[in-house]
Amino acid sequence: MLDEIRETLYSLAEDDYRDFNRKLLPDVDNILGVRLPMLRKLAKKIAAGDFRAYLSESASEAGSDSAYEEIMLHGLVIGYVKTDREEYRKFLDEFVPRISNWGVCDSCANSLKFMRKDPEYWFEYLMTYRNSREEFELRFMIVSMMDHFLDEAHIDTILENCNEIRHEGYYTKMGVAWTLQACYVKFPEKTRALLENSRMDGFTHNKAIQKIRESYRVSKEEKEELKKLTK
Repeated sequence: MLDEIRETLYSLAEDDYRDFNRKLLPDVDNILGVRLPMLRKLAKKIAAGDFRAYLSESASEAGSDSAYEEIMLHGLVIGYVKTDREEYRKFLDEFVPRISNWGVCDSCANSLKFMRKDPEYWFEYLMTYRNSREEFELRFMIVSMMDHFLDEAHIDTILENCNEIRHEGYYTKMGVAWTLQACYVKFPEKTRALLENSRMDGFTHNKAIQKIRESYRVSKEEKEELKKLTK
């Protein structure tokens, strides 16, 4: 099955788009150049068929020199299949360790909309990554929380996680900063209180403020006040 899918991916690849993606993903070597809408279309087709065989074969490729799009497809398929939470969890446990760049992390995290149907279970699942030492496991956790759990019931824990995450990885720090921007737009008072008493490292703290100040949904007056909180 993987060989057939690989042939399909090669047939969809575009040289110009590959070169464009290489600029966005400078640390990723094996990029074919398949556009995300085409990957989503293929993922939906796989999810409607024998997705268990596909996901099993794809998981067995962990550690190999899989193309960026092959790993992306693996994660997207999980988001589109219809199954129970135990099997979803198994699929995620196999997939998350394969994440090694922000592109796969963010696109696949956003696709896991099944989490919204069983929020307490999946929020607790994401919390199992809180003490991870892996850069992209932490980013997966916080970005998934931002995508699917930015509500009154979870905002305090999300903010606490942002304040407590300790990792030197650039993409973890940027994931936290991005999440805090989203938190501020929806819960400005709570997020500002965190920034006023931040225990984050200076880079993450300042990036969060920068991202909030870049938002068109934040007033000019708020942006000036937030600038005063820069470390």
